[in-house]
Amino acid sequence: MVILRQELKQGRMTLLLWTAIIAFMLGVCILIYPEMERQMNEISSMFADMGSFSAAFGMDKINFGEFGGYFCTECGNVLGLGGAFFAALLGISALAKEEKDQTAEFLLTHPLKRTTVVAQKLASVLLQILVLNVAVVGVSVLSALLIGETMEFQTFGLLFLAYFILQVETAAICFGISAFINKSGLGIGLGIAALFYFLNIVANLTEEAAVLKYITPYGYADGADIIANGSLEIKYLIIGLILTVTGITAAFVRYRNKDIA
Repeated sequence: MVILRQELKQGRMTLLLWTAIIAFMLGVCILIYPEMERQMNEISSMFADMGSFSAAFGMDKINFGEFGGYFCTECGNVLGLGGAFFAALLGISALAKEEKDQTAEFLLTHPLKRTTVVAQKLASVLLQILVLNVAVVGVSVLSALLIGETMEFQTFGLLFLAYFILQVETAAICFGISAFINKSGLGIGLGIAALFYFLNIVANLTEEAAVLKYITPYGYADGADIIANGSLEIKYLIIGLILTVTGITAAFVRYRNKDIA
């Protein structure tokens, strides 16, 4: 478990920074809800009648004036985007950084199989994502209690679960790509996370583009759909799990046979 401990040690400040920023933004969004609640019903009606704009962000499916609708619109975007960016950065740098930083030769001279290296690096990525989400859930629940709002277990549990799976899928895809590159892929990782978010917006605009929801993890992690339906879209989730497994498998296969620079 030496590599796992080293990865966690190296990434602790990045994890702390991203966790603090995302948790702080979520906490602020929740704490200001009572001040905005009185105006929310009017705002909700206005947003619901904005046609394509409302559909793109799911505002035509929820009541923005209720805490659940407010949370999935404001706070959900913070966690959905912020968490995806963090997961992408973790995944895309996990394997590639050894060649980029010229530490691969030192690492691979140790009596460790390459599959062990990949497995421990993957474990560090997943563990950091888990820590981020546990902290975020804790801050969200505490903030809701401070303003006297209750978070319905099933609905909010599904929301947080969906965002967690979204982050794992994004990290897994980027992790697989990381095995194929030997330089910084931060732009690739951020681009993939942003592309997924954009594809979901396009998919919400028209029925013809709805097929894009099969590609993006935001298809099953769309807060408005979860609030409205009370469940995750299994058909999109299954595709997401397949892409997750594919990304992880690609990393193991490629790194095991890769000529390390």
